[in-house]
Amino acid sequence: MNQIRKNILKLVIVFITTLTMTYADSRENILIVLTSHSELGNSEKETGFWLPELTLPYYKFKEAGYVVDVASIKGGIAPLDQKIFQSKDDEKSNQMFLNNAELMSKVFKTLVLADIDTKRYKAILYVGGSGTMWDFPDNEDINRITREIYENNGIVSAVCHGPSALVNVKLSNGKYLISGKEITSFTNEEEKDLNFKDSKGKVIEMKNILPFLLQDKLIERGANHIHKKAWKENVIVDGHLITGQNSESAAKVADKVIEYLQGNKNR
Repeated sequence: MNQIRKNILKLVIVFITTLTMTYADSRENILIVLTSHSELGNSEKETGFWLPELTLPYYKFKEAGYVVDVASIKGGIAPLDQKIFQSKDDEKSNQMFLNNAELMSKVFKTLVLADIDTKRYKAILYVGGSGTMWDFPDNEDINRITREIYENNGIVSAVCHGPSALVNVKLSNGKYLISGKEITSFTNEEEKDLNFKDSKGKVIEMKNILPFLLQDKLIERGANHIHKKAWKENVIVDGHLITGQNSESAAKVADKVIEYLQGNKNR
């Protein structure tokens, strides 16, 4: 009788282990990518990634049951644009970040983008922030990872300045990924709103600091750039390419990513 009980116990353990492994293997992973660039050109001001564009999608993905990894170009601590803490409109999402030890740890210990195995991910999200304009466009790992995920029918998504990651991505056929695609991003009009004064009171225009204007570059690459008025929510879905115009669009971008993933799973 004791031996029978032992055998039954073993079977139960094996069954539970199998269920656990199946569940772990079936969970879909999403990769969020942050900039590693912290200097705003030669302005002597700091920049980085824009916090709500990380926090809001991260919570959406986690609540929907996805495993979320956070990477950056160099790995390690990703630079956070400190101007976000001057915004009263973003106090809630700021607090969501500060109260979440897990997410804070992922920002302080981001994965190195070069080490990413794209087979693990069903979707990728490029978070914005002005820093991306310097280290996203010409990064070989971004180009490789984006192409591989996209060609494997995974979702490529980006918000605000995040689409700077897409300007030089070419598919295996040699064509730009965004050529002929409907897309949105931070606009020239919104960029003007970020102009600032230096210590002498002189107006410094962002267009003279940035390597290029994102809206113009995407159009140059053949994209059909669709935008709304400045600072209005705007998300564009073209197949499994999903983009958001600005920070106000971050949560909806996440919603559309989840909608696509769940739709594919149910087919």
